Amino acid sequence: MNSATLDMPSVQHLVSPEEWQLRVDLAACYRLVALHGWSDLVFTHISARLPGPEHHFLINPYGLMFEEITASSLIKVDMGCNKLMESPFPVNPAGFVIHSAVHEARADAQCVIHTHTRAGVAVAAQKNGLLPISQQSTFVLGSLAYHAYEGVAFREDEKPRLVADMGEANFLMLRNHGLLTCGATIADAFLSMYVFESACQIQISAQSGGSELTLVDPQILQGIAQAMKVQTGGLGGRFAWPALLRKLDRLDPSYRA
Repeated sequence: MNSATLDMPSVQHLVSPEEWQLRVDLAACYRLVALHGWSDLVFTHISARLPGPEHHFLINPYGLMFEEITASSLIKVDMGCNKLMESPFPVNPAGFVIHSAVHEARADAQCVIHTHTRAGVAVAAQKNGLLPISQQSTFVLGSLAYHAYEGVAFREDEKPRLVADMGEANFLMLRNHGLLTCGATIADAFLSMYVFESACQIQISAQSGGSELTLVDPQILQGIAQAMKVQTGGLGGRFAWPALLRKLDRLDPSYRA
């Protein structure tokens, strides 16, 4: 792919205002994931479900770095990851297996983020998983599920087991693999991943100290959902999202193209 290929014409005039806004937010999410160092070259995905009954989704063009993605370069696909609009870029149906499983089972999951970060995979490889040792971990543990590793996740027959393991949780630790979050909005899914990744980084750092760890009192965990609402003013991801977009606009507003 050369620079000319990346110079995508805008598709704003071809889509509804609702879809365009979703494209802008999803492109921003890709840029933010890259900015925070959570991308794995081109090998993970963030998906967003479009409004309507058709079960159409937006996903990244396979082969583009996350910092290259724009609103117009995102590809519209159906549940089978078949292209619904012309694009010079390929898609990766195998990479969409996990995402389509969650979207299909969870009507509340507009956005699904999956990462392969070092800290996330490191904690996913630990027998006891995420430990209640930080404030960040307490926000995750109230809605955390685990799914056992079954090899590279491209087989359709794994989907029912993944969905059953996840249940109604918003955080999923894929054993030996990585992290996954879902949210009712792109902002919610991103904030959840920010907290999830932070909790894993803190755990690895704390364990490297070599001394015994102090665990959070289990009674504190019971009221953590309300504490999280207070922390974000009851807005969830929307509380931080405008500030994150302003930061992106200062650094490189090309995600909006």
